[in-house]
Amino acid sequence: MPAVRYHLDGTVGVLTLNRPDNRNSMTPELLDAFATASASARADTRLRALVVTGTGACFSAGADFKSTIQRAGDTRAPNERSYAMYEPFLTLLDIAVPVIGALNGHAVGGGFGLSLVCDLRIGAEGAKYGANFVKLGLAPGMAISYLLPRLIGVARASELLYTGRLVDGAEAAQLGILNRVVPAGDVLAVAMELARAIAANAPLAVRATKRAIHRGLELQIRDAARLEAFAQAETVDTSDAREGIDALLAKRDPLFTGR
Repeated sequence: MPAVRYHLDGTVGVLTLNRPDNRNSMTPELLDAFATASASARADTRLRALVVTGTGACFSAGADFKSTIQRAGDTRAPNERSYAMYEPFLTLLDIAVPVIGALNGHAVGGGFGLSLVCDLRIGAEGAKYGANFVKLGLAPGMAISYLLPRLIGVARASELLYTGRLVDGAEAAQLGILNRVVPAGDVLAVAMELARAIAANAPLAVRATKRAIHRGLELQIRDAARLEAFAQAETVDTSDAREGIDALLAKRDPLFTGR
């Protein structure tokens, strides 16, 4: 069974992260499979809307720190390795039709970034959402520092990114991160209903509308992700990052020293 599946339901595509035992986290296997599934969606001429979801209790928990996510033997500069880690998720930016995130569970770190590159988001009431990078001694990645302020405003985004605080579904909807919040078991059905409403409209007009909305964002999102990659590459080699990740894996509070 592939780590990410793509299938078409009428004119609505469904891309499903399918490693629930690993919280749909960002392993090389999942990232490669995501790139393949995203390319299939991009090439599907019947597609009028795309839903991105996950299996299990997590939409995506972000980086898997037990995995060699920055691939062994990669000789590129540290910032290029950092950017390459997110590039498969960023391929959603190349989908011409509206993309709806059906966030069936927690979306954290890079998984939260994946939700933000979707055009719309339906979330689960009891799930947690946010970017906890600073709690791990890391700077953000995947253009989160670009997208989140544009979605909810600079002050609110700054608070979440500086504290690393996660929010539940109700607060995420109140802030404007989610379009709708529903019980976890209803997330996919509500997202599919929204996708079918979009797919019922004139497809050329919908695509043109998406292009118009994204005209001021499209190229800069990737530029922002590349700029973030420099900061993330610098922080990933610090003692604080090692402490933050060790503390996460040991389920204890980190003790940061500023080194």
